[in-house]
Amino acid sequence: MRHSHHFHSHESYRHAAGHRGHYGFGRGGRGEADDSRGGRRRRVFDAGELRLVLLKLIADQPRHGYELIRAIEELTGGLYVPSPGMVYPILTLLQDMGQIEEATPGGARKQFAVTAEGTAHLAERRQEVEALFARLSELASARKRTDGGPIRRAMQNLRAALMYRLDRDAVEPETLHAAAAILDDAAQKIERL
Repeated sequence: MRHSHHFHSHESYRHAAGHRGHYGFGRGGRGEADDSRGGRRRRVFDAGELRLVLLKLIADQPRHGYELIRAIEELTGGLYVPSPGMVYPILTLLQDMGQIEEATPGGARKQFAVTAEGTAHLAERRQEVEALFARLSELASARKRTDGGPIRRAMQNLRAALMYRLDRDAVEPETLHAAAAILDDAAQKIERL
């Protein structure tokens, strides 16, 4: 297995992606995203699934690593951003497996194209690939549902009210319990919608 490949721009991407919130993977994530129902981590793709997604994206259009990361981010509405530490080793593996090859040797960024072997592999796994891309679309739909303007405004309003009322030196325990009861009540009403 060759390990001499040097991929450019992944360090700068990691730095640029570090600003992402809890949805992003720019902080060296492991293919997980926060579950909006409670902040729990859930796996989006395992390495084999991400390998198929990357191979399909390259088959659709020759791309380099950064473009692949951006393509997945766009497909999910920003909810899932694989880290360079996940993407670049998979590109090396796909190249070693003979499923992709450099489309523009010697360029500043290595752009990859699918090989005949890669195309055949995608054809064999067509149903799995379609299911994976359906999952990407579901993530984008979930982001749209939970990131709409009215909800975002209401969440910011709630945060501001909590900070104003509870961010004082001498907050009585009764006030904390009353605020928690209001939040619990709101959560129950939303669940019943």
